[in-house]
Amino acid sequence: MKKQFIQIAFALISAWTLTACNDFLDITPVGKVIPETVEEYRALMTEAYSRLHTDRDKVTFRSDELTMQGEQDATSLDSYLDIWRWMDVGADEATLSFDWGGFYYVSYIANNVIENRNNITAGTADERRQLAGEAYMLRAFVHFCLINLYAEPYTHCDPATTKGIPLKLNSNINEVLARNSVAEVYEAILADINAAEQLLNVEQWPEGQTYRFNTLSVNAFRARVHLYMGNWQQAYDYATDVVTRHGALEDLPTSTVLPNHYLSVEAILSMESIFLSSSLGVGYVSSDLLALYRSGDMRKNKFYRQITASTAEMLKSGAEEFRCTFRSAEFYLTAAEAALELNDTDKALHYLTELMKKRYHSAQYPKYETLVRGMTKDELRQEIHDERFRELAFEGHRWFDLRRTTRPQLTKTYNGETYVLEKDDPRYTLRIPAAAIEANPGLDED
Repeated sequence: MKKQFIQIAFALISAWTLTACNDFLDITPVGKVIPETVEEYRALMTEAYSRLHTDRDKVTFRSDELTMQGEQDATSLDSYLDIWRWMDVGADEATLSFDWGGFYYVSYIANNVIENRNNITAGTADERRQLAGEAYMLRAFVHFCLINLYAEPYTHCDPATTKGIPLKLNSNINEVLARNSVAEVYEAILADINAAEQLLNVEQWPEGQTYRFNTLSVNAFRARVHLYMGNWQQAYDYATDVVTRHGALEDLPTSTVLPNHYLSVEAILSMESIFLSSSLGVGYVSSDLLALYRSGDMRKNKFYRQITASTAEMLKSGAEEFRCTFRSAEFYLTAAEAALELNDTDKALHYLTELMKKRYHSAQYPKYETLVRGMTKDELRQEIHDERFRELAFEGHRWFDLRRTTRPQLTKTYNGETYVLEKDDPRYTLRIPAAAIEANPGLDED
């Protein structure tokens, strides 16, 4: 059966290849392999999942999580250094590219599944509906990643008039697309999530298949989308629903499993490998991040390992088992942040301290609970932002948290040179790749 599955997947992959053709998406269908059955469409979706590179690993280098000081492999350093120091113009030719075309390739597959969902043969009705639901979620996720990489943050622009990225809602590769507004993209994302909710019916996948969207991932995704939009009530409602249904947290003083491990009790969706082994040894944990962990915070020793007096490396990343897209701790923090912005300090403190109880040594926790309960609203807001940094570091959140909140000034030093990302710097938004603009000059229009 496994051999047959691999053969089907290989045949399907051959039907869609990335080429150097001069069109907007750089996608050319070749051959005449047409999927028909549930099994064949599942293989096609597996290909889409495997090709989903969300670039949240690369933007980790743009954030303040890493320092490039220390000993690094020269080849790897050349791949990441200009990303780390925000040198988007005139970058070294060895610098890794962000995956604009790859996102649209995954969207192309999702669109094929959506368009043909009523033609899928064999399997059960629930299996066919589940496939279509996953395709809607995958298309929404692709657009969500693109809009947060290549467009102004929803919370720092007029979404109705600010140009975002092109929506791709069909499989027509000859269609020349224009950039939709930020508001239009977010509306399409939420519409796709709504459509998926009507179709998804798997509550929990078995081990080895937890990269697939499930029913709980619907409200988890909604909570994140509304958080990025600054829709505090919706973010709170969806986050608290996730916590109610899946509120388990790793007790770090006693647990041997890290919370972003795919087998963690916190795992909701384990789709992405954010920080791979190829990235390890290129940078080290920033001193500013390490300084945020208080005495008694178990995360400092469980998430990181001190190499020298001035360098520490990550332990919560670098291997396939650290696949994590949604996990429960994120939604405690979303609920806390949203509740505070809704002026409900008690609920904000409730969700924040529930997480802290599972992260601090029991002897130290009461002191810090007293500390946070005595904070002003502004202090508590900063504490929640800092707690997101402590908890979710190296999981692909920090850059987007900086973008959607204060877009602060960041300063980095390498080999005696200082690099500054100014407050509200335009480089908080990536440039659409030159190759995409060359293929479709309309993408360069403001």
